[in-house]
Amino acid sequence: MHTREEKMAAFGRYLDVLDTLREKCPWDRKQTNESLRPNTIEETFELCDALIKDDKHEICKELGDVLLHICFYAKIGEEQGDFDIADVCNRSVDKLIFRHPHVYHPSQVGKPDPKPLPYVPTDESGEKSATEEFSSAKTVGQVLDNWEQIKQREKDGNKTVLSGVPNSLLSLIKAFRIQEKACHVGFDWENREDVWAKVREELDELQAELGKENQENSTRELGDFLFSVINAARLYKLNPDNALEYTNQKFIRRFNYVESRSIELGKSLKTMTLEEMDKLWDEAKNLEKSSNK
Repeated sequence: MHTREEKMAAFGRYLDVLDTLREKCPWDRKQTNESLRPNTIEETFELCDALIKDDKHEICKELGDVLLHICFYAKIGEEQGDFDIADVCNRSVDKLIFRHPHVYHPSQVGKPDPKPLPYVPTDESGEKSATEEFSSAKTVGQVLDNWEQIKQREKDGNKTVLSGVPNSLLSLIKAFRIQEKACHVGFDWENREDVWAKVREELDELQAELGKENQENSTRELGDFLFSVINAARLYKLNPDNALEYTNQKFIRRFNYVESRSIELGKSLKTMTLEEMDKLWDEAKNLEKSSNK
């Protein structure tokens, strides 16, 4: 691994190359926040693909692509006189310090060399800091509970518990984040096992509406059912988005096997019976099981 000096030099080299490209490359010179946004979304998804596959080479590569976009937006901000990459880093560091009063005293916000505790959580007048109540967090759960409340005390932080959930988030992830934020202020099941009664209730209501063949009501009940399943996943400390993506990838692998085997057999999927496809599907499952032993 590299030394701190080597890391700083590499980041400086990165910024130097970006400055040069912004000045001399027609494509880079033309880019704006609006034109880069779709590419940023694509690069983020590519990083997520690499992460779910745990492909270390691709993770490193895609992190670089995402970093390029972060630095590019900062470069545009600098050109417009709004902010630069130093502002981005400093604001992020200050936010981290403020949100971790169990590690740093809030007075360390803005300091060039922030020092971790022990610090007595008092302000300059000797009065108790507003975040003293959060300074004793010892567990992950306590830290997460404090995090949401501290964010609402920031000058430009979230004004309500759920205001920090971006509207543009994918619906499954948004549901999970909404539930996470609500639970950190105490709006949650007392016993996680109780959630299953809610899941069954929502499933029954969905099946009832499906029987009536009411498209609009069925869609709403489907949403309620999915929301309850996501809630159950959260309570059992399972990430529903990761879980679904693992299943997506598994289905793709097995279906690709069925398709390739059908070609080997000289048959078209459209002409194969469901029984024939199920047989090939079982072959794919068995191959996976044997390879995982």
